[in-house]
Amino acid sequence: MNENKTYKPRIADTVLARKLAGKGAVLIEGPKWCGKTTTAEQQAKSVIYMDDPANVKENLLKAELAPQELLQGDTPRLLDEWQIAPQLWDTIRFEADHRKGNGHFILTGSSVPVDEAQEDDEDKEESKKIRHSGTGRFGWVRMRPMALYESGESNGAVSLKELFSAPEKIYAKSPLSREDLAFVLCRGGWPGALDLDKDIALDQAFDYVESVAKKDMNRVVDKVRRNPERVRQLMRSYARNVASQAPYETIAADMQANEPKGMDAETVSAYIEALRKLFVIEESKAWNPNLRSKTAIRTTNTRYYSDPSIGTASLGIGPGDLLSDFNTFGLHFEGMAVRDLRTYASAQLGEVFHYRDSEGLECDAIVHLRDGSYGLIEIKIGGESLINDGAEALIKLRDKIDTTKMQKPSFLMVLIGIGEIAYRRADGVYVVPLGCLKD
Repeated sequence: MNENKTYKPRIADTVLARKLAGKGAVLIEGPKWCGKTTTAEQQAKSVIYMDDPANVKENLLKAELAPQELLQGDTPRLLDEWQIAPQLWDTIRFEADHRKGNGHFILTGSSVPVDEAQEDDEDKEESKKIRHSGTGRFGWVRMRPMALYESGESNGAVSLKELFSAPEKIYAKSPLSREDLAFVLCRGGWPGALDLDKDIALDQAFDYVESVAKKDMNRVVDKVRRNPERVRQLMRSYARNVASQAPYETIAADMQANEPKGMDAETVSAYIEALRKLFVIEESKAWNPNLRSKTAIRTTNTRYYSDPSIGTASLGIGPGDLLSDFNTFGLHFEGMAVRDLRTYASAQLGEVFHYRDSEGLECDAIVHLRDGSYGLIEIKIGGESLINDGAEALIKLRDKIDTTKMQKPSFLMVLIGIGEIAYRRADGVYVVPLGCLKD
C-alpha cells in the first residue's frame, strides 16, 4: 500500500510477513513513535486510522453499532491505533475465524487496552470488554525503536545468528567512537530523529518523556489521573535504577531521598504497570536453567526502558554527561544493548532473559531460541579489565549449567560499547562491539 521510497527496512518486516502467513490477524505492539504504523503500511492493502481527528467520533460510533463496516477493504487491512475501540477485538477475532485463509488484518497499538483483571471490573461497560483472548487467530509482533543496525550505525559485520554456529574466528572493526556511541544512545532509535540535525535529534527523547508525563499516562486504560510532575519523578528514579533488579521498595526509597514528593512502594508499582502498558518500559525476565548445584535463582526483573534515550532524557542528561560519567554511561549502554539484542533475536523468534543467583553470579543477557539453543552475553561499556571480568563470569555460569539436562551454550560473548575490534579470545569467548552486531 505504502510506496514511500525512503522507508528503511526493519527486522519487524520479516517477522510480520511470517506471522501474517500463519494467522488471521496480527497485532503490532510497541511504544509510540517507534514506526509501527509505517511498518504495517508496507504490507497492508487498505487502512483505517482509528484515531484520525477528522473521523475518530464516527469510527468510535461505528465500532459500537456496526463494527464490521470498519473491517471492509482489501486485505491485509490495517486498523491503526485500534485500542481506542477495544470492542473491535472480538469482531476481528470472529471475522478472522470465519474467513478463509490467513493474513486478513493488521492491528497496531501503543498501549494495552484491557487485561484480565480489568475484564472483571464491574464499572466497565459490557461492550468495552474483550471476551476472547484471540488464541489461535492472532499473532503478535513486538516492535521497538530502531536497533543500531536498522538505523545504519552498526556495520553488521558480526551476525548474532551466525554466532550460534560457533565460528572459530571472527574479525570486524566498529565504526563508532565513544562520542558516536554516547550520541546514538541519547538520541535513541526513534525513526523520526534519524535525519535531523544532532541538537534537534536529541530533543525527540525529551519530547517523548513530556508526552508520557502530560498526556499518555492519563490515557492508559485504567483512566487514573496522574500528576505529570510525579510521573517525571518516577521516571527519573526508574532511570537511576536502570539495569538493576531494584525492587519497588528501593525505587520508592530513592524517590523519597531525591524527589520533592516521593511515593510508597504500592504507588510505584501502579505507575510502573502503567508505563508497561504504554510500552515505555520493557523489563527483562529471569532465566531459569538446570544447574549442577542447588543455587537459588533470583527472579526479580531487570529494569529497562524500551529505549535508552528515555532514561537519559528522564535524567535530563546528554552525550557530554555520559562521557564524563562512565558508570552512568555503562548502565544506559546496557539498556541500548538489550534493546538491540531483543530486536536481533526476534528475527529468529528468540527471547532475551537475564540471570542472577544467590551467590552473586550474574549474566546480563541470555538469547534463547525456540529450538532450545542459547547464548550467554555479558554487556560491558569497554576496557580490558571489564572484558576479562565479563568473560570470567560467563565461563563460571557455563560451568554451573547441567548439560545432561539441557544443551550447552552455543556461544559466550562480551558485548561492548567502547572498543574497535570484534574477535574471539583464546578461551573461546567472543568480544563484539555493538557497532558491529546485526541479526
